Amino acid sequence: MTSPDEPVLVVGLGNPGPRYAANRHNIGFLVVDELAARVGGRFKAHKGGAEVLECRLADRRVALAKPRSFMNLSGGPVVATARFYKVAPENLIVVHDELDLPFPSVRLKLGGGENGHNGLRSISKSLSTRDYLRVRFGIGRPPGRMDPADFVLRDFSATERKELAISVDHCADAVEALVGKGLEAAQNLFHAR
Repeated sequence: MTSPDEPVLVVGLGNPGPRYAANRHNIGFLVVDELAARVGGRFKAHKGGAEVLECRLADRRVALAKPRSFMNLSGGPVVATARFYKVAPENLIVVHDELDLPFPSVRLKLGGGENGHNGLRSISKSLSTRDYLRVRFGIGRPPGRMDPADFVLRDFSATERKELAISVDHCADAVEALVGKGLEAAQNLFHAR
């Protein structure tokens, strides 16, 4: 993260519409919805192809965003929104589901590969860089031989739903720490758990 005077864009990844609302793939939407609830704001349609809420988090100017495109096409709306708010890639935070982490782990990192995540792949391609911040919410691996693409488009299990509200709240705390304290300090706080 750069100077506290520069704006930050926090993007939650998901798929639009009620059919996908409770899917594992939509955890990014759930986390930015929690952040919006904390500041008492509402998302509004933005010309960049996302729903956006301008607010302050951890004493910084922040735009929370949910692309209105499907996950695999997230890059266009993310780049358009970043350009509108003049947000550099190092001030972009993407909140997404992560198959390689157990539910409900939260991990923060800068850059790296996409691990087969088509939303991240689209963003990296559109930005022409992988060097943006990620808040990874663990959803675990699919059971048995289930296709990961089917797994991420299923709702959380009954057992997971019992913990989901607390886990989303914890992930939103991690985003706020990342915005306010920077990557290393936020990792120290949230990776120890």
